[in-house]
Amino acid sequence: MTLSSLAVRRSRGTAGNVIANRLTENPDWKVLVVESGPSYAQVTGDPGWSWDNLQQYIKKVTNLAVLFLHTYVLMDQNERWTAPADNHNTTGQFDPKVHGFKGINAVSLVGNPQSIDPRIIQTTKDLSEEFPFNLDMNSGNPLGLGYLQQTINKGNRSSSATSYLAPQFSNRSNLDVLINSQVTRIMKTGDSNGIPIFGAVEVGRPRQRLVASKEVILSAGVIGTPQLLMNSGIGESSELQSIGVEPVLHLPDVGKNFSDQPYVPLMWLVNSTSNDNLDDISRDPELRDKFFQQWLTNQTGPFTTTGNSFIFWGRLPDNSSIFQTSPDPASGRNTPHYEIFFTNGASIPRAKGHYLTLGNVVVSPASRTLSIFSSKGNRLTIFISKGGNITLKTSDPFDQPLINPGLMALEYDRVALRESVKKSIRLVSAPAWKDYIIRPDGGLENVTTDDELDRFILNSTSTFLHGVGTAAMSAQGADHGVVDPDLRVKGASGLRVVDASVMPYVPAGHTQAPVYIIAERAADLIKDFWRV
Repeated sequence: MTLSSLAVRRSRGTAGNVIANRLTENPDWKVLVVESGPSYAQVTGDPGWSWDNLQQYIKKVTNLAVLFLHTYVLMDQNERWTAPADNHNTTGQFDPKVHGFKGINAVSLVGNPQSIDPRIIQTTKDLSEEFPFNLDMNSGNPLGLGYLQQTINKGNRSSSATSYLAPQFSNRSNLDVLINSQVTRIMKTGDSNGIPIFGAVEVGRPRQRLVASKEVILSAGVIGTPQLLMNSGIGESSELQSIGVEPVLHLPDVGKNFSDQPYVPLMWLVNSTSNDNLDDISRDPELRDKFFQQWLTNQTGPFTTTGNSFIFWGRLPDNSSIFQTSPDPASGRNTPHYEIFFTNGASIPRAKGHYLTLGNVVVSPASRTLSIFSSKGNRLTIFISKGGNITLKTSDPFDQPLINPGLMALEYDRVALRESVKKSIRLVSAPAWKDYIIRPDGGLENVTTDDELDRFILNSTSTFLHGVGTAAMSAQGADHGVVDPDLRVKGASGLRVVDASVMPYVPAGHTQAPVYIIAERAADLIKDFWRV
């Protein structure tokens, strides 16, 4: 089977669907999607990844209920602002001036408000200086506490699969989707002046070979992409040889520089009688079935949402002592260091009782990058050895890889998470929670000193599933990184990576919108390369 392009992705892959949509705009190109289930410009040396030059792609995308570099933009090509599932009055809950209404990807407020919502709003009044109300994080100032926006369309998830690969696009005659088929290797098909050409992929059991006439585009995600590259012999040669994989291209940074956002949940036992509490839903099969049937019938109720209605973005104080020994990893004074989100239930299942969970996340971690300022004030970003990595366990492409998130490697991350946790504790001490909070739980009840708090945080930290960096961009000709600024794999021909793995460091927010932005620019890079 010969195709113009092969877009290799895993299930729920955002970037691969964008690429498939944009490339099949050209009816002469045939695309197959194979599915199994500091500024980037400074790092890459490519001004095309600068904030100003990315505006055209940012304006296609919006923040999609997440945060990305916090600027006011109107976007009508991707975002379609949508009424929440319950059609409640959203006046005063978002700013329509900073949203698009004509795009293909739905964004809405939570369609099943929580019983704790009035207490959260009251907190912004009782502690207005510490927790100021923010009408809309798209305004250019993300800091503060406001209503959470999510990619939900009338009670259903809105994703690249339901938007960029919606029927009007997936029915294009030049687009095929091969489902339930895992790509096992990217195949070398030749050489050009000593540079290996990767123009085919190996799929499934029994193995089949699919050939691309132009190039292979890999969008398997921050874990799947390095796994597939290494299974194909692209990576650190000695590491590959040690597990029986024949090296084809020595590229030591494949799977390295894994960066994610540290996350700690805090739990409190609460005085709740509401049946919208997630504890009741998770414990009671009859109640769960009732709400599920409600969702099946009219797409309303608790199954229309994630259980979170609000989000808070905060910063460390400018005079924090950590900045005497560590540079500020955030991109500016309007950029948050951490976020707090609210869940109406326990993060760790409990047999009885009702709980409140406040999730704490360091969104500007320092663990994988180090900022250095030259005497002229120019900011340089270099990679350091600390951090996580993805490695192969065996040479079997169907085996799961080994994942080391490498969280909390530097003191800044620990300080930022500690401040976020203390902020959460102060929040639930506000008057609005006086008759609701009974006591802390989940280990927090044993914390009485700062040392005990630090131990609790280290023992409770996990990944927030916003990983990036395992096939990182770097400047063309650089001796580090995996892909060049045009996202083509270094030292190879015919192979490009388009997904979160190419981000050199994690953005100060969630990663969904940045991946859309990267994919939109990648589609134009590919078209320009082939002079379309």
